[in-house]
Amino acid sequence: MLAERLEEWAHAYKAEGKAEGKAEGKTEGEALALQKLLRKRFGAVPADVLAKIAGASLEQLDTWLDQVLDARSLDDLFGPTTH
Repeated sequence: MLAERLEEWAHAYKAEGKAEGKAEGKTEGEALALQKLLRKRFGAVPADVLAKIAGASLEQLDTWLDQVLDARSLDDLFGPTTH
């Protein structure tokens, strides 16, 4: 019974780790895609914008990705930046 319980915990732990890894990978991928779009659209991306992207949630990254093609400037997306 203890062995079965340990096996269940190990399986649950592995599944949880896999889900966390997928979420982190998706966040990193969206951050990289956003950075690429920003460079193509606006040129060099200031360090403060890169820091905002690096610290953003997946939801925030999705919002910025949805808005990037309509934004007229980096300030439209991120507020005042230090260009």
